[in-house]
Amino acid sequence: MVRRVAVIGAGAGGLVSVKSCLEEGLEPTCFESSEDIGGVWRYTDSTEHRRVSVYGSVISNTSKEMSCFSDFPFPEGFPSYLPHSLVLEYFRMYARHFDLLRHVRFQTRVVSVRKRPDFSSSGQWEVVTEAEGVRESHIFDAVMVCTGHYQEPYLPLAFFPGIESRFQGQQLHSREYRDVQAFRGKRVLVVGIGNTGGDLSVELSRVAAKVFLSTKSNTWVVSRVSDQGFPLDMVNNTRFNHLLERLLPSALARRIKFRKFNSWFNHTNYGLASSKSSKFKVIVNEELPFCLLSGTVVLKPNVKEFTESSAVFEDGTTEENIDVVVFATGYNFSFPFLEESVRSTIQDNRSLYNCVFPPQLEKPTLAIIGLIQLTGSVMVGSEMQARWVAGVFAGWNKLPPPSRMMAEVLKRKPPVKRNPHERENLKMNFIGYVDKIAACAGVKPSVLRLLLTDPQLALAIFLGPCSPYQFRLVGRGRWSGARAAILSQWQRTLQPLRTRVLGDSSSSSPGWCWMCLLALPAALTAAFLFSKHPQPGWSPWAHPQL
Repeated sequence: MVRRVAVIGAGAGGLVSVKSCLEEGLEPTCFESSEDIGGVWRYTDSTEHRRVSVYGSVISNTSKEMSCFSDFPFPEGFPSYLPHSLVLEYFRMYARHFDLLRHVRFQTRVVSVRKRPDFSSSGQWEVVTEAEGVRESHIFDAVMVCTGHYQEPYLPLAFFPGIESRFQGQQLHSREYRDVQAFRGKRVLVVGIGNTGGDLSVELSRVAAKVFLSTKSNTWVVSRVSDQGFPLDMVNNTRFNHLLERLLPSALARRIKFRKFNSWFNHTNYGLASSKSSKFKVIVNEELPFCLLSGTVVLKPNVKEFTESSAVFEDGTTEENIDVVVFATGYNFSFPFLEESVRSTIQDNRSLYNCVFPPQLEKPTLAIIGLIQLTGSVMVGSEMQARWVAGVFAGWNKLPPPSRMMAEVLKRKPPVKRNPHERENLKMNFIGYVDKIAACAGVKPSVLRLLLTDPQLALAIFLGPCSPYQFRLVGRGRWSGARAAILSQWQRTLQPLRTRVLGDSSSSSPGWCWMCLLALPAALTAAFLFSKHPQPGWSPWAHPQL
């Protein structure tokens, strides 16, 4: 019987894990190595103590309505896309509202998490912590690891000959970047074109003499601002779009997607992506196309080697007098506190049942929260994981037998690594993954049932944004304010823009009521198809971020 739960980390995943445990009547204790909550969203000027945080100018890539915790909307006055200070303020409001801080022990580092000798029967763990130089041993019935995947900088220097032995300039990982001041007037090479690489290239181009952006990936660039000025994820991440993508042949769906991407600008002309490639990534950046068009950022292929002051690229070109190389090459996750027998089985989230439970354990009392990359908000996915896990620990949600969980894990893992020099894209479809975990937790809404009982809400759920409030309509943890939150989400999106109201301003999404009426027959048919088509096995390489 699980009662006492150790929660490691007080970022977004840790906070929702504490709350989920409390909702299920469990007794959580959260250990946070720093002095405050917030995880990577708590910005600090210093990069000491190996703590990872966002850089000073970061703005969220997902909108507030699609990123909030499911029973706690962002304040109406907050903008749709948020700087780190407002995200952290939201975390503080959430923690105060649900009285979570009294369960957090700050400046307490977890040294080790080991199975108890009787683990096969008790499922208990011995957790050793250290605070102010004093170590303490605790016994817990279960453990939720909420340290996420932004932990250890991934710095593949071995793949760049000369960077350590010959290059005389400065080199750093994007983790060390804080602002532009140290780069004024310099020639900078940014390696890697993920969201961070794109952001840093644009920001550095305002003060640097020249910025070069090196990539080996086919990359599509999208804007946060979508149709009629609404947030991209609110327009694209809908159940209707998700169903359409599942029903269409993959080649046709990809062609439609590429045409949509190219409607903004032709990516082939900019050297970013070709519609003939089936392997690609998607990044969010409104300014990068203009920087490329104005020449303040120059796109380059992969680096072949470095000399004392130059970078030689795989196409044979050379850029001289490089002062700084910034590696925007991402992060590795690590769980150094887990005992070796457990840690060695977790290569990536595909080693975990539903990206959460290590299937080899005799008792399912260890859960990894937030080790996911989604085409939507990771905060939402982490909350759904935490709710499911807390239900499992409390005995409400049941897991399959270990043999079946292991079989599921083996189905997801590729037989061989395709290219040892290329990092795999483990990003999963947002709606597909969250729906899957919601079904396990018994909180997934039924569009077909709602069409019969509450057509207005059903249409908002099916045709509108797949916002987190949907997962508070039914099941354990049901929230009485979920329906109103869904029906008013467009108004909350527009509210921060009402600083100058014009006579013909609309207070809701354009043509929403008419669209609902016209789409009712299609929605009924689609909902029926949706109920008849079971969720297919998802591919971690499919569905890039939209």
